[in-house]
Amino acid sequence: MRCWKLGQAIGRAIHNWDSKARVVVMGTGGLSHQLEGERAGHINKPYDQRFLDSLLGDPTWVTRQGINEIVREVGTQGIELLNWLVARAAMPGTVKEVHRTYHIPISNTAAAVMALEIAG
Repeated sequence: MRCWKLGQAIGRAIHNWDSKARVVVMGTGGLSHQLEGERAGHINKPYDQRFLDSLLGDPTWVTRQGINEIVREVGTQGIELLNWLVARAAMPGTVKEVHRTYHIPISNTAAAVMALEIAG
């Protein structure tokens, strides 16, 4: 929830900025992956897809899970998905999906690109 609130604060700062400039907010980082240890190579495609879907219809979905639960689902490095959450929270209200790709390369890191814009 702290990450969601951070994103909301960023969104308010952008909204209150006295400028005609257009702003792009980018969240970067991997989705599910774990690079070391007993679960090295762990990728959870169904969870990744659910997370990406949630950014559209239920963006606070992941905030109802604890860090340990998220790490269990996505692996230790997969916690980077919280960067995506911050970016989404900076976009108030309803968003529409402009583009999405999801790929699992041989590097053992689920990767995606998702472009959203504020609806309306």
